[in-house]
Amino acid sequence: MKANPSQLWDQSLLLIKDNVTEQQFNTWFKSIVLESYNDKTHTLRLQVPSMFAYEYLEENYLELLSAVLSRTFGKGVGLEYRVLTDKAHGLTQDLQSEPVANIDAQHPKTRANQSPTVLDAVQPQQIDSQLNPHLTFGNFIEGDSNKLPRSVGLSIAEHPGKTSFNPMFIYGPSGCGKTHLINAIGVRIKELYPEKRVLYISARLFQVQYMNSTRNNTSIDFINFYQTIDVLIVDDVQEWTGKGTLDTFFHIFNHLFRNGKRIILASDRPPVDLQDMPERLLTRFACGLIAELEKPNVQLCVDILESKIKRDGLKIPRDVVQFIAETANGSVRDLEGVVNSLMAYSVVYNCNIDMRLAERVIQRAVKVDDKPLTIDDIVETVCNHFNVSASAVSSRSRKHEYVVARQVSMYLAQKYTKMTASRIGKLVGGRDHSTVIHSCTQVEQRMKTDRHFGEEIASIENSFKLKK
Repeated sequence: MKANPSQLWDQSLLLIKDNVTEQQFNTWFKSIVLESYNDKTHTLRLQVPSMFAYEYLEENYLELLSAVLSRTFGKGVGLEYRVLTDKAHGLTQDLQSEPVANIDAQHPKTRANQSPTVLDAVQPQQIDSQLNPHLTFGNFIEGDSNKLPRSVGLSIAEHPGKTSFNPMFIYGPSGCGKTHLINAIGVRIKELYPEKRVLYISARLFQVQYMNSTRNNTSIDFINFYQTIDVLIVDDVQEWTGKGTLDTFFHIFNHLFRNGKRIILASDRPPVDLQDMPERLLTRFACGLIAELEKPNVQLCVDILESKIKRDGLKIPRDVVQFIAETANGSVRDLEGVVNSLMAYSVVYNCNIDMRLAERVIQRAVKVDDKPLTIDDIVETVCNHFNVSASAVSSRSRKHEYVVARQVSMYLAQKYTKMTASRIGKLVGGRDHSTVIHSCTQVEQRMKTDRHFGEEIASIENSFKLKK
């Protein structure tokens, strides 16, 4: 007796289960529902719980589906997918006569060029954007170090539907104003387009949410939520770790990007220096605009201070403002902390803000580097320690002692300066960022297993302290 379609589908699921892990089966296949089988057209119609599930199956399990269905239903079987657009309201009945996509499982290349359409989608409700309403363009002071990213950010905020500069990837050292700028973009978009679903989130919180959804078997719901966002703003993406988190964000990114949604990312380093980040994500990060936020120079620090002083109604002498701007190491966060501390001292002790008070507060609030190390200082100290010349370190020679000195120089330069790996590589013999990353890894690994080598590194670092 010939098996009916339901029995054939059950057989298909058993075969699939034998070829994937239990978690993969429960996540991607268990929720698929067989709707119908058309014997005349030799077409199978499957209901999937979301667009993400459809896209993930198409990208990762096409060959498996093709092989299994060919074995159970016969060669040349066609597939129709129906997406459940609103699980809460059960819209499957309304979609029965309108397939979302018709794809021949035997011809993945043809299938990849088709764009399925989701029908009867329900307008998502508004969400808490998690934006800080106090971080706006109005109090983000423009200067030479931030002019480009600020201008582009404002343009994006006023025209979020345009596809230019998407994604916008902003990078720069801690305290230069990255969080302020990406918040300002989001706040401005909500002011001009209140119907937009804008979400600001830190990379770490995104990862925690993903891990919780995996633990609670709600990954599909987690992904479905993020695919409804119009403007996704992610801060500190350098903190992402774990294949699951990165793979999931990759698919969310693709969905948003293909549907013309806006993506804004912030990091303390450029994409090329994001270690352990999949290449396919890095290429997507780099396909829009990469904008650097540099630390503000002294004049911009003065402008920021004067703006805050005026906004808070404070009275701080000009020479004190100049002193703070020159001493706070170009950190906007430190500037604001010093001003807040000065205000607190002034109120508690009922005293005027003067240079003496500023010097007292600066010593407690800001880590002051009297003479920051330069890469030349580092290379010179390393060369003296290993008894090699600076020219040898910068050369292309693979002589062992030169390689060790070169790798140690790169490792210490990355540790003690704020230079990117690309910049360090250029200054140490014109090498690329990957060489610097490799060198740092080699030094770190050797320090873990070679006690004597670790003591040598410590000795070099002590030499830095004696120089200051």
